[in-house]
Amino acid sequence: MLKLKNITKTYISGDEKVEALKGIDIQFRESEFVSILGQSGCGKTTLLNIIGGLDRYTSGDLIINGKSTKDFKDRDWDTYRNHSIGFVFQSYNLIPHQTILSNVELALTISGVSKKERRARAIKALEDVGLKEQINKKPNQLLGGQMQRVAIARALVNNPDIILADEPTGALDTKTSVQVMEILKKISKNKLIIMVTHNPDLAEKYSSRIIKILDGKITDDSNPYETKEKKSNKEKVRFTSMKFFTALRLSLNNLMTKKGRTLLTSFAGSIGIIGIALILAISTGVQNYINKVEEDTLSSYPISIEESTIDMSSMMEAMMGQTNSDTSNYEDGKIYSSDIMGEMITTLSNKVENNNLTELRKYIKEGNNGITENSNAIQYNYNLNMNLYKENTENGIVRVNPSTVMNALGM
Repeated sequence: MLKLKNITKTYISGDEKVEALKGIDIQFRESEFVSILGQSGCGKTTLLNIIGGLDRYTSGDLIINGKSTKDFKDRDWDTYRNHSIGFVFQSYNLIPHQTILSNVELALTISGVSKKERRARAIKALEDVGLKEQINKKPNQLLGGQMQRVAIARALVNNPDIILADEPTGALDTKTSVQVMEILKKISKNKLIIMVTHNPDLAEKYSSRIIKILDGKITDDSNPYETKEKKSNKEKVRFTSMKFFTALRLSLNNLMTKKGRTLLTSFAGSIGIIGIALILAISTGVQNYINKVEEDTLSSYPISIEESTIDMSSMMEAMMGQTNSDTSNYEDGKIYSSDIMGEMITTLSNKVENNNLTELRKYIKEGNNGITENSNAIQYNYNLNMNLYKENTENGIVRVNPSTVMNALGM
């Protein structure tokens, strides 16, 4: 049924390696009461966790009903724990705000069992451990021995093949420990029970088999068992699952039993959500305002492209006398004049650039350039020169518009 072949377990912490198990070879019968004894740190709990699928072995193989677990995935281990293993812990691990009936039912919830069947099976399991009259009490209303019996009922309710008990009597007095051991011994007639304990007296009295471990190795087995491996029969495995409304009901029940914490969490969460929404609203509003200001600014100060442009910075430098005139021939202590007007006119004549507005207009009219989509309006202005003349002058008739001053200066 259950076989461990050369199981090793190594824990790695930084550069240090700790070998918890060193080649464990052991087989178990389908129904027996096995006690594992050993000093603290010898690997008892590690062995129990590997059998229960709570921990993974480093090497070797765990064979379940003739099937190797080397290729097991997380979902396979979940199914194995849910349908084949029942756990009894020293600290009980009961949910304090649930009744003991709900605690036992919880083991069946993820198995897809209907509500009516869950309740009936949970009541039967509690009746088997002598707690039928206590089904509506909370865990904190029970004694230590009663809570341990609830944990045993929870382990039995799913009808597993194996019961794993980790120090089930460690927190109990002698009288209560005997009661718990009697229950486990009764169960072992039909199931495999593997118990880790520090109490050799209880192990000798109630166990049908005692295995001793020292430093990760088996040193003694009072009733060894070996059998030939059988090929596993392929059975349809039912994976763990939980109905949506069942999960919703459990969540709602958990919230309602802790109203204060739920309200505080909701209040804190709402403050966070409102703060994030406020920041997003402010940032969006500021960005929209900036976009509008940019649009209004571009509307007030449009981009103008003229046929001829002048480098205004060079012209301003000429007007302020900041030109690169040759001063290598100047003598110290003497004053020299600067022909600012001439340099300005020279700058005007040299820094004039002409734009091909015909090609620009054609490019804009073609579209597919992004200019039309990103502009509010496009206007075209055409220069119409009116020829104005002035008569009755000493030189006769003189044209005043367009001015002939530039032409007279040779520009």
